[in-house]
Amino acid sequence: MGNYGLNIWGSNNFVIENGKVCINKGMKPALYDIVEEIRKGDIRGPILLRFPHLIKKQIDTVYNSFRKAKVEFHYNGEFNAVYPLKVNQYPGFVKNLVEIGKPYGYGLEAGSKAELLLAMSYNNDDAPITVNGFKDKEMINIGFIAAEMGHNITLTIEGLNELESIIETAGERFAPKPNIGLRIRLHSSGIGIWAKSGGINSKFGLTSTELIKAVSMLKDAGLLEYFTMIHFHIGSQITDINPLKKALREAGNIYAELRKMGAHNLKAINLGGGLAIEYSQYKNTLNRNYTLAEYANDVVFLLKTIANQKQEPEPDIFIESGRYIAASHAILIAPVLELFSQEYTEGKLFLKEKNPPLVAELLDLYRSMKPGNALEYLHDSIDHMESLLTLFDLGYIDLQDRSNTEVLVNLVIKRAVSMLGDKNLTEIMDIQERVQERYLVNFSLFQSLPDYWGIGQTFPVMPLDRLDETPTRSASLWDITCDSDGEIGFNLNNPLFLHDVDVTERNYFLGFFLVGAYQEVLGMSHNLFTHPTEAVIRIEDKDPKGYVVEGLLESQCIQDILEDMDYDVREIQDNLHERIEKSPLIDDKQRKHILGEIYLFLNDNGYLKTIGKEGE
Repeated sequence: MGNYGLNIWGSNNFVIENGKVCINKGMKPALYDIVEEIRKGDIRGPILLRFPHLIKKQIDTVYNSFRKAKVEFHYNGEFNAVYPLKVNQYPGFVKNLVEIGKPYGYGLEAGSKAELLLAMSYNNDDAPITVNGFKDKEMINIGFIAAEMGHNITLTIEGLNELESIIETAGERFAPKPNIGLRIRLHSSGIGIWAKSGGINSKFGLTSTELIKAVSMLKDAGLLEYFTMIHFHIGSQITDINPLKKALREAGNIYAELRKMGAHNLKAINLGGGLAIEYSQYKNTLNRNYTLAEYANDVVFLLKTIANQKQEPEPDIFIESGRYIAASHAILIAPVLELFSQEYTEGKLFLKEKNPPLVAELLDLYRSMKPGNALEYLHDSIDHMESLLTLFDLGYIDLQDRSNTEVLVNLVIKRAVSMLGDKNLTEIMDIQERVQERYLVNFSLFQSLPDYWGIGQTFPVMPLDRLDETPTRSASLWDITCDSDGEIGFNLNNPLFLHDVDVTERNYFLGFFLVGAYQEVLGMSHNLFTHPTEAVIRIEDKDPKGYVVEGLLESQCIQDILEDMDYDVREIQDNLHERIEKSPLIDDKQRKHILGEIYLFLNDNGYLKTIGKEGE
């Protein structure tokens, strides 16, 4: 794992140069150097870096892939894409996305009143807006207002009651009307965690019987001309292309049948989202079995084939793949605060004049270890440790002996792994799992990687530097919440190895990649840890460093997060002030000092700020 699977998940966005992870663009600045510059401004805790050029790369790739497919298959329909705001609504992302997508007419998708108003405010002129999800009369009204503003908007109907509200609203408002889409409930479904988004028992969509009824209702209301799109969605992160092919055949035939029923303005099929990205760092656990080019070719070819067979126009194609667009643009950088076996050094040995025989043997194993016997001695040391711990439980050795055992075994492990090198890491994997190092990392897993906690979604992880050195420690990552679930444990199927580092001597940063989709908006304030400090990084060759830091937004302070939780911060301040004033344990000068400290704490963020040689 010398490059931490960068060639698998990295999409050529990063390279390793001089032992550091670098942006593969322009002057190739190192992530480590960018983080260190930001931290010069007294920023501590985790930092989320946004890279607009990676948003652009994904948008360009999607549109170019479908353009090539259309040319190859002589496809007559148009291609359009919209970004679903639910994937990431943070302004540091959305504003850049809208600006970058302008040349393509890249639009927005909304699934709530708030998202719809956001889309109406920021969407590019003439770019499409699609509205999905359950809608009440008020939300439908907002959709009509969008049409009256001149937006190219389609309200996608999830049930016949919504269609009734649209018909009613159409008779109450002004002449401009939104386009109408019908979400179809397919028998086809995806696979994996999000497969329940599709299929006959899915939460959304109209059955065949309801589709026939909907067309009849639109005819009777004189609104059939506004029915322009059918929509389906078989799940986020579609890892296998075959379920999509099956869904396309089903949707393509429904499209043709609806047109034959008189829906002559029906011209578009919206595939929803689901275009997968590769999260895996290992070839044996790949997340998807297709490329974007294959995806685009299959969509265009299948829809063309069905339309031609049914003698109907080739439909316009819409997709709503937000994960593919958003995931790669953001990287969470978090400092390691502590290695829990960092205390295991020779200086911590307190050997007796006469040690228990097994402790003496451990010492001999450590001192006489060579590359040729390293694996054997490693096994022996683990066996000795088990025996000595049993002897301690039975009262035959004391706490000092136990301490010496723990120190010696860890010293043996470090030396053995260093001697064995990369080629033998697989041979000692089982031992690594038993003696994994625990790295305390200054972030909240629940806030920044909620999908890992909630559904076991893995994300690529790697250190930002020392990549020209062999990592020797099997790593379990602990966040700073007081929750035992706040851990990314060492996993034999997805093993993570990190370096043995003294964090009091130098900073050691971990990068969590592909976190730009869903993680921010799903993040929870467990232990009242907030969204991390964020910064937009623009690659700029004209700058001597090769990049410019923009939009630096520090993590919320404690006072702000308490207000978000509906606490009266003034009441909290008054209570603290009153209790400090009443305390008989301090004098007036001390009270004044403590009150000043409380004020500073309330106006600072809650992430940890341990002080090492370099400031954290």
